[in-house]
Amino acid sequence: MTRVPFETVNEVVTDAFVRAGMKREDAELCARTHAESSCDGVYSHGLNRVPRFVDYLQRGWVDANAKPTIVKELGVIEIYDGHSGPGILNAFFATDRAMAIAAEQGVGIVTMRNTTHWMRGGTYGWRAADKGFVAIGWTNTESCMPAWGGKNPRLGNNPFVMAVPRKKGHIVLDMAMSQYSYGKLQVTRLKGAQLPYPGGFDKDGNLTSEPGPIEQSMRILPMGYWKGSAFAILLDTLAAVLSEGLPTNAIDKVQRGSCTGCSQVFMVFDPRQLGGEAFTDQVADSVADYVTSSTPDENEREVRYPGQSTVAIRAEHRANGVVVDDGVWAEVLALAGRTG
Repeated sequence: MTRVPFETVNEVVTDAFVRAGMKREDAELCARTHAESSCDGVYSHGLNRVPRFVDYLQRGWVDANAKPTIVKELGVIEIYDGHSGPGILNAFFATDRAMAIAAEQGVGIVTMRNTTHWMRGGTYGWRAADKGFVAIGWTNTESCMPAWGGKNPRLGNNPFVMAVPRKKGHIVLDMAMSQYSYGKLQVTRLKGAQLPYPGGFDKDGNLTSEPGPIEQSMRILPMGYWKGSAFAILLDTLAAVLSEGLPTNAIDKVQRGSCTGCSQVFMVFDPRQLGGEAFTDQVADSVADYVTSSTPDENEREVRYPGQSTVAIRAEHRANGVVVDDGVWAEVLALAGRTG
């Protein structure tokens, strides 16, 4: 592992995306999102995803120049077609549009069909919370997880995001429907480590904490077992229905990399028009304080609310450099034309 200054990571990834065919302005926004994800400790959807995204651009699976267009407008609800454009750009557009509607109406709902991988879903929760909005969002994906009781993939990981603004530190949940995402499996494997808890089954149906055998079998464990399986099914169905887009079974037929053709939902609320900013802070503070004042369990670890660790990791990486995997960093440097 190596430490690299945040701005260096950002500049190198920008160069890689420009060389892959993106306009510099778009490349800079996408690159900053990847850099910030790694800076926040979400390496799986930060620097580690850069080579795959470049590959999709070069194959034409992601259209670097596509822009979302409106399909339907129904009061506070708007549906857009992403035209297989960069998922980050489409998701930023949808988040910002939902915030604009919410600023006028109290709530804004934007759905996006025919888009591509949005990378770290939490990015859009943090963006909304930074501007004082409450956010709920999710995406469906291609099949990568068995339904509970099944052996072969039939469900998407369908990341789900919720965010509440708070002056002392936003409360932000960013979770996949599996116990661990494939990105987390990759990061753990690259470290030569085991998962803290069993994350799936090996090819023989044995529950394991070894990431490699789970990646090979594609039998990742739904979080909450049957509950996570059911949650994934409903998120997939709702994403497709609300965006007039594709469900997982149809995304599987697109065959253009992970998430190409996916459907997404962005729901934003303006709490300043509800109980007010002070009330939101009071409620969020009371929840966070109540949780963090828990008596630690036998491991004696600090009890935290969602998003608390992210802020600490971000500050440490900004001060001392972003931790990068040497192999991944070398590959990204090569994509940016910076070797030698």
